[in-house]
Amino acid sequence: MKVEIFDHMEECTETEVQRMLPLVSAQRREQALRYKHTFGQYCCLKSWLMLYKLVGIPEYRDTEWQYNEHGKPYWENGPYFSISHCKQGIAIAVDDQPIGIDIETIRHADTDLIARTMNEEERVGMDDRKFIRLWTCKEAVVKAQGIGIQSFEQLQHIISKSRDLEISTFEKENYIYSIAYGKLHCFGA
Repeated sequence: MKVEIFDHMEECTETEVQRMLPLVSAQRREQALRYKHTFGQYCCLKSWLMLYKLVGIPEYRDTEWQYNEHGKPYWENGPYFSISHCKQGIAIAVDDQPIGIDIETIRHADTDLIARTMNEEERVGMDDRKFIRLWTCKEAVVKAQGIGIQSFEQLQHIISKSRDLEISTFEKENYIYSIAYGKLHCFGA
């Protein structure tokens, strides 16, 4: 398993977007330019360059992604990967088996969202950091499973129903990220 976190979002500029455009595949360039704002373009381009660096296999540079029925990107016959970004950073994970990663800025937790996505046990002692920790765990799990969020109710028990996955969570000052991966691995990112 390989993981990379980028948290120098002050580098998110139009100049940097223009510098990165010729460095990515045509597919990724088109995806980036669909974003209306510099932030989305930057994250799209930077995440691809980070992914390519982690994979380190030249033939994937111009290989187009495929998408499963739930919209999760993948490479045909390639390594598994997961990408996430927020205002505080970009997170990439690559492995030889399904993997999911999610990164979120620490922010105020909406009480309605807590009620709809967290089970009763998880809501005990809820605060903003706990919510973001649990949210990133849940997002990482559905990404590793390749299913994405199908409903908020699905998230209430997703962690307890995912015993085939190990979940690791890391906290920084302004963001939290979680990785869901097979239990056969020893975590070494």
